[in-house]
Amino acid sequence: MNSPKRPTTRLRNLILADPILVIPVVHDPLCARIAEQAGFSAIFSAGYANSAALLGRPDVGLLTLTEMVDCAARIVDATTIPVFADGDTGYGNVTNVGRTISLYEKAGVGGVFIEDQVSPKRCGHMEGKALIQAEEMVAKVRAAVDARKDPDLVIMARTDAIAVNGIDDAIERANLYFEAGADLTFVEAPESVEQMRRICREVEGPAFANILPGGKTPVLSASALEAIGYAVVADPVSCTYAIAKAVQCVLSELKRTGSPASYTDMLMGFDEFNRLVGLEEIRERERSYYGG
Repeated sequence: MNSPKRPTTRLRNLILADPILVIPVVHDPLCARIAEQAGFSAIFSAGYANSAALLGRPDVGLLTLTEMVDCAARIVDATTIPVFADGDTGYGNVTNVGRTISLYEKAGVGGVFIEDQVSPKRCGHMEGKALIQAEEMVAKVRAAVDARKDPDLVIMARTDAIAVNGIDDAIERANLYFEAGADLTFVEAPESVEQMRRICREVEGPAFANILPGGKTPVLSASALEAIGYAVVADPVSCTYAIAKAVQCVLSELKRTGSPASYTDMLMGFDEFNRLVGLEEIRERERSYYGG
């Protein structure tokens, strides 16, 4: 049960080890392969990016549990590095949380997080969030921990309390969730470096940061976050925003000129792309069955 080959164990070890773990959010297997080839040790499948990629919609709780699990499963199949998955609000009560963990575990992820927003939830940096009672979230964390079959599956608990009740309640909630069995905590959307320092100083266990340009949280480097005391930092939007901007640019040019000739410098070449997606490995495997 302690083999380092298991994604759960590998993700757990990465979180506990130095240096800080930097995890990009990827919304599809193609971005997952690119992240692995770029040298990242783990990746994230999260609701904000998935909502944009699968629905072309904002992160307002539109995706179902099975849609989210399916997205994570395809990312798992495309890579060899651990995948951290977004369990949203657990998709219901404690019974639903148990099924959420079970399905994600069957999909092969290394970790799952759940949050204490009222369903349907909102992106953590949007206005108008509402929370369930802390006692209800504690029960959900306990249900998540109890549901996992692999004890190394990482369970993270997120609280959005800063925007609703303030930093003191957020810290109190995070500690309650850690005491209930969460492996690490995620206090979403701190609004200052001082709040970030308080979180890392006053909340038990490893802390998770979520940094996005234009959000409520100061944009700090991984090294600066590590110095504050964070164990993990996610980049939730760069892949999604980069793709949206690039596609917007090239399609505008295609519409204007009727030809890709004016933006070929923005495109990956045919052979380069085939290498990225592993065409030659597939061809070699096919030849091996014929003794070639």
